[in-house]
Amino acid sequence: MTATDAPTLPIGAAFDRMPFSRRHVLIALALFIAFVIESWEQLALVYVSGDLGPAFGIDEAGIGVVLSAVAFGMIPGVLVWGPLADRIGRKPTAFWSLLAYGVIALASAFAPNMATLVALRVGSGLALAGVYTITFPLFLELLPTRHRGRAAVYLSIGWPIGMLAAIAASVTLGGLGWHVVVIASAAAGLWAFAIRAWVPESPYWLASRGRQEEARAVLRTLGSPDAEATFTVAGTVASARAGNPMDLLRGRLARITVLMLALNFVFNWGYWGLQTWLPTLLQAKGLSLSASLGFAALSALMMIPGYVSASLLTGRFGRKKVFLFYVVAAVLGGLWFATASSLTGLYLGNFVLSFFSLGAWGVWNTWNGEFYPTALRGTGYSWATASQLVATTVAPSAVGALLAHATGFTATMLVINVFMVATALLAVPLPETEGRELE
Repeated sequence: MTATDAPTLPIGAAFDRMPFSRRHVLIALALFIAFVIESWEQLALVYVSGDLGPAFGIDEAGIGVVLSAVAFGMIPGVLVWGPLADRIGRKPTAFWSLLAYGVIALASAFAPNMATLVALRVGSGLALAGVYTITFPLFLELLPTRHRGRAAVYLSIGWPIGMLAAIAASVTLGGLGWHVVVIASAAAGLWAFAIRAWVPESPYWLASRGRQEEARAVLRTLGSPDAEATFTVAGTVASARAGNPMDLLRGRLARITVLMLALNFVFNWGYWGLQTWLPTLLQAKGLSLSASLGFAALSALMMIPGYVSASLLTGRFGRKKVFLFYVVAAVLGGLWFATASSLTGLYLGNFVLSFFSLGAWGVWNTWNGEFYPTALRGTGYSWATASQLVATTVAPSAVGALLAHATGFTATMLVINVFMVATALLAVPLPETEGRELE
């Protein structure tokens, strides 16, 4: 087919007849491990935090500052990396971000004092924010339309895998000191080279920048039968304004952006407020520290079938219906957990909560990345991530304040549950995106 008789198609149409190929499996593996690393970094020190006090002569408040430092650094980081990904590309953003994270994390393992450690962890958060922001948008932009929802939800399973890895590290490496856990985190930065080798640039992004032949080359490797077409890019945002955050608040996108930011905040507040203090809450119910870690590990395992079930359902029933059902079911699980009067009730309630809340997260990670056109997808996802990270930073302190004022286990859990209810309410007005081409 010559250039003169090649059809003209929207870039999203090139993914409609595309099969899910072996190349997609390799891409999925590369980005899955990246998501595992992101989860690991945010949780690894939580489970060995007791080692930080004697090492630096700090109390619980100081430990809290160290634990929050990465999330604090990621907040401005995502707001920089997201627009940058819309301008320079998804792949270089993921590569340089993860590589820089590894270097800075390695330096933090040798921090001589708390101030240096906090500064370096803020820096590692700034670096990690790039790959954290772009993992899902990049994956969505490489998937066949009919497989996009299911495959992207599976990518979310990297979160509990990272959580299990962090727990395992606390058990196997924790006795060697927090330094060893941090060095293991730094080594994960070398995965950037696997991303560079296995993950291509997004054809959506290439087409939006007028790089037609490069877009065709990637589509050929992905098996698209429409790879030889000339591609147009739909959407109201011109590529010249790619990555402009103000465009998120213009026209039809304004309402979506406000709802999306609020939902990301309350959803992550509800999740992170529980996860950060789960060992403490469980010890208040009479469990030992080792039993609490075992409880958290079992909860993480329950997240996996939650993701799988949500993946199977989203293609059939759509993003919105599955998300709302799972969030409401998670609220009921949270009520069960909050009011449990026995150890069995605690386990069952938290398993229901873990199963449905993380299944909902899997759907949301996909749905959240489909609201915006290519020129703003990285930027929109970065603002979503920033909203989550603000909640990640605030929720541990807020829940800690509740516990410090002797609010009690049940009342604290009910407060956390209110945020899950708000999540469901905010999702109702958002548009369905299942089966639609990306803009």
